[in-house]
Amino acid sequence: MQSEPPPVSNRLLYIYRVCGKALSYVLFGLGTFFFGAAIFPVMRLFLHPKNRFQRYARPVLSAIMRVFVFILRGAGLLEMDVDDPAAYRRFSSKIVAPNHPSLLDVALLFSLIPNADCIVRGNLRRNIVYGVISQLYITTSLDPRELARACVASLNQGNCLIIFPEGTRTPRSGELTLKRGVARIALLSGCGVIPVHIGGTDKYGLGKHDPLFSYNPREKYVYRFRMQPEISPAKYAGIENPLAARRLTAELKEILFHPVNT
Repeated sequence: MQSEPPPVSNRLLYIYRVCGKALSYVLFGLGTFFFGAAIFPVMRLFLHPKNRFQRYARPVLSAIMRVFVFILRGAGLLEMDVDDPAAYRRFSSKIVAPNHPSLLDVALLFSLIPNADCIVRGNLRRNIVYGVISQLYITTSLDPRELARACVASLNQGNCLIIFPEGTRTPRSGELTLKRGVARIALLSGCGVIPVHIGGTDKYGLGKHDPLFSYNPREKYVYRFRMQPEISPAKYAGIENPLAARRLTAELKEILFHPVNT
């Protein structure tokens, strides 16, 4: 990946895309506030227990993300090229482990996977919609053992757990060291890991440390989602857990950064 983007090829089109991106932030923020402060709390009042609320609310959120993506595509700001959209909808009890090139990765994956669960930052408790987030997803404010148990319980319910093994967005300067959370949860739960390579055009403007009001200077954002061969934790049976976690993480890194299906 380039450390610096090339010069702008079409200034008027670039300005349009930057303005469209800014408006999309506003749209996303307003939508988040509306559904997080009004719709989902009302749903929670009538849907008990918690896992029943999650079963209905997550597909609703997935549909909202699909509408958001539809608007961005209609505005000419991005395109999605997905290898097998139906396969993402059929995922059950799988750990989805993608690379993380941009801010939009989570929203796009949610639009593809209707039963997606994920781990969100615990410091979101200062956000007005934190109450809904904590009801829908797993937060890092939990004790590490409790967090691991919550992940396994979610997978046992048939949900798909999205975990970015890098822990943060990929910097433009190169790769990151993968964390071992994916491997530990896979070994603990026995659920398969599906690496997903997110490629396409340069995500400048949505990457780590990129200027907020910037955009790819040459073309619109194109996201290519490519599923890679599933990693089964069973292949590491009989190996001590720390070593098994290291080997599984190394395998995942090789697949994500040197994908066989692009």
